[in-house]
Amino acid sequence: MSHQQPTHPADPSPRPRRRRGGLLAVLTGLVGVVILALSMNSTVAAFTASITNSVNSAGAGTLIMREQNAAGTVTCLSTDGAANNVTNNAATCTTINKYGGATTVVPGQTVSTTVTITNVGTAPASTFTLAPGTCTQSGNVTGSATDLCSRLGIVITQTVGGTSTTVSPASSTLATLATAGPITLSSPVPPNTTITFTFAVTLAAAAGNTYQGLAASQPLVWTFTS
Repeated sequence: MSHQQPTHPADPSPRPRRRRGGLLAVLTGLVGVVILALSMNSTVAAFTASITNSVNSAGAGTLIMREQNAAGTVTCLSTDGAANNVTNNAATCTTINKYGGATTVVPGQTVSTTVTITNVGTAPASTFTLAPGTCTQSGNVTGSATDLCSRLGIVITQTVGGTSTTVSPASSTLATLATAGPITLSSPVPPNTTITFTFAVTLAAAAGNTYQGLAASQPLVWTFTS
């Protein structure tokens, strides 16, 4: 009599499937948590502080010289030159005579003339100079002398804030003034600052008849430098 081995039903796979399903559910949950955390972190607000400088600019100043006679009735500007603007900013003034322009001076007589120089620009002048040119003799040549420039003494005084100082070399004549080079004047010269200058020209007392009818002329150049 033969014995048959008992047969067992095939092992069902639901149990391993349940394990895999549970693991998949856990992983899915973790992924969801990570995504949620990332999503929350990307939208979380933070403290901030900032400053915007909306007006940032720079511009060039102007350096403009004004010369006036003592009465303030005659004015020359450095912009009176070509095109009447700051492109050249160098003018020739023929309406203010620093030596007075008198034609009746006698030996020993002094003629004084006062002018003012003002910085009417927006930038300060760091240096200020006066450069005398060559003195030339001219006029109604009735006298025979040829050295009038050496017979005309000159004293230049500047007044700043009520204080006056002599800026021309001692014992200067129009002839020696030209060879001494530019004269360094008071500086700096801030905008809207005015400096007064007095030019005292004296014909030598020893000048005789040979100097009658003669005249002398000398250019003077004022210069501001920023």
